[in-house]
Amino acid sequence: MTMATLDRRSVLGLGGAVAVGVVLAPGVSLLAAPAERTEASGSCRWAMLIDVTRCPSDCTACLTACRKENNVPLFGEPSRDIHWIRKVQLHDKDHMRPSVNLPMMCFHCENPACVHVCPTGASFIRKDGLVLVDEHRCIGCRYCMIACPYKARSLVYHETKRTAESNPNVPIRSKGVVEKCTFCVHRLDNGQEPACVEACKQAGKSAMLFGDLNDPHSAIAERVRTVSTTTVRPDLGLKPRVHYQGL
Repeated sequence: MTMATLDRRSVLGLGGAVAVGVVLAPGVSLLAAPAERTEASGSCRWAMLIDVTRCPSDCTACLTACRKENNVPLFGEPSRDIHWIRKVQLHDKDHMRPSVNLPMMCFHCENPACVHVCPTGASFIRKDGLVLVDEHRCIGCRYCMIACPYKARSLVYHETKRTAESNPNVPIRSKGVVEKCTFCVHRLDNGQEPACVEACKQAGKSAMLFGDLNDPHSAIAERVRTVSTTTVRPDLGLKPRVHYQGL
């Protein structure tokens, strides 16, 4: 489990900025507009809602499930280990509210800075809104890692090998490319939920809700309409698709 401590105000938007372009020289920048690569439906808008009041600090079900499902290893090097999902603890500076635990992953933003700065089109938005990385186009420049204000991306520093425990539905990562949470795209395309959501339910927490916001009858669409929710740093205008309840 990876745990960090952040201030609630910093996370929710009181100040800060995000890079949305990579400047090479005065007046010159890298902005990519990758072509669509999939046949995913554009009528769908995947999103996640996390109720932090149901997420205890000692529960690591979502973290464990993510690593197992997506073949994400730990190498024992904190600065180079890959974390598709992590938990941070938020504290109120004024001590007026209790601390909360915040699972964080790629937010699959509607206006992703990572996609805008990618020079090769490796980072792209699928028709259903998923922000993905084409490892065959990724050159490991890490512009996307710099642009992402949520620290959701990691560079693969180590070669990995398939083992008997590896999930055969997920390719083994390549050294020198950037990767991140995909909302378990292989599961979505098979009619399943992300592994973290399923594990949260099995652990009896049900803090995570996943579904199609474009479906007015879906559980997540109804919850977002009826319950007060927020996103991390909405002031940046990136429009994250991971919403939080109870912050």
